[in-house]
Amino acid sequence: MAEVLMFHHAQGLTPGLRAFADELRAAGHTVHAPDLFDGRVFGSIDEGMAYIHQIGFDELRERGVRAADTLPQGLVYAGFSFGVLPAQKLAQTRPGARGALLFYSCIPISGDWAFGPWPQGVPVQIHGMDADPVFVGEGDIDAAREIVAKVPDAELFLYPGDQHYFADSSLPSYDAAATALLTRRVLEFLGRV
Repeated sequence: MAEVLMFHHAQGLTPGLRAFADELRAAGHTVHAPDLFDGRVFGSIDEGMAYIHQIGFDELRERGVRAADTLPQGLVYAGFSFGVLPAQKLAQTRPGARGALLFYSCIPISGDWAFGPWPQGVPVQIHGMDADPVFVGEGDIDAAREIVAKVPDAELFLYPGDQHYFADSSLPSYDAAATALLTRRVLEFLGRV
């Protein structure tokens, strides 16, 4: 069984993300889901992003990185949208990563925004919708394709639709069919790492 450190998106640690973590736990995995917003949950992405800008991207990313300090190495790092920032940084820079799960977002592994090259032997899955204006429209899909082209054990899964937070069952953007497939793929991934 895997041990997962999972980071929430810009709306906070919503009931839907808590439910997702619980589903992984029900399959026998250990899941840590720190609340980087100290209990705040926002009604929209824009409200959450305003809070992130107020506190600072770097500060919140580093809160996530520090969340790993008391945990063992050998974790799978998972992030939803904004949560990809600490998850991907940890997967790429903290020794012993067993894998990475990146939902709705992806950081390039080359160029100005990169945390450096992808570490050898660390598998990764990236999930997003094929018409998501953020994932596709803002270039995250290009970063995902770069990882898939350069990393031997990397997979990009695209789901039909235009929603960003499609796997959060507590939000209007939820897509049950896409989430069921995503969850199956994630559980298969966790079962092999």
